[in-house]
Amino acid sequence: MFAIGDFARHGRVSVRMLRHYDAIGLLRPAHVDEATGYRSYEAAQLADLNRIVALKDLGFTLEQVRTMLADEISLVEVRAMLALRRAELEAEVAESAARLTQVESRLHSIELGNEVPAVVLKDLPATRYVALEGVAEDFRPEQIGPVIRPLCAELGQRLPGATGVVPSGRLTCFYETSGDQVRLQAAVPAAVPYDGELNGLSVVDTPAVRAATLVHRGPIDEVLPAWQALARWIDDNGHRSSGPARELYLDCPEDPAQWVTELQEPLTAPQGEPSPPGR
Repeated sequence: MFAIGDFARHGRVSVRMLRHYDAIGLLRPAHVDEATGYRSYEAAQLADLNRIVALKDLGFTLEQVRTMLADEISLVEVRAMLALRRAELEAEVAESAARLTQVESRLHSIELGNEVPAVVLKDLPATRYVALEGVAEDFRPEQIGPVIRPLCAELGQRLPGATGVVPSGRLTCFYETSGDQVRLQAAVPAAVPYDGELNGLSVVDTPAVRAATLVHRGPIDEVLPAWQALARWIDDNGHRSSGPARELYLDCPEDPAQWVTELQEPLTAPQGEPSPPGR
């Protein structure tokens, strides 16, 4: 037998909660001293307490918990409900972590203010890619990520089965507004035979173009400040964007904090300035 305080300690609940459970008939003490009114509990009742707390944490009311216990819900059923709730909580935690990352990115962009980024103008050559394409509802990270990540993974899986296709460069992702949506492409530069089996991949030819580029170091989920800094530079220097924006993944080690990504924003050639050769 345990005094109510000791039972509360072992069950990791409050004494007030145990008294309330007793009052509503949810968990009665094993013994109540008639003279003092002191409640005592048996160790075996910890299992009942665990079920009550688990069901309560699943979102059931105490009245619903009492009904379920009266119906003698099995341990297997409780475990299944807990597993489902655990999956829901893990999803909520992941969603909250992603939201926090984006909040931090926005704050970082604000902190940068008008800081001048290390932008480099480059003439990108005409290039042939093999690619997979998808569509996101908009540019919010929670819309982009679930589309582009599987595309990149599937591209890697399909490449070995593409007969005669020889990759000749690094993974590049293209982003282009298409109405209210975003057209996405995961692509790699490659030599493509005319009679080869592409294993579901499409061929994309990009023209030579001049682009404003900026290197982002760190997780791709935190790329927003770099993209906005690049946008400010383009506007401040009288340029205009043209064609889909690109992310060229230069180095992608296991630790996302060590990733190196080149952001590429194709530009419209100013009046009087020739386009890059080959366009």
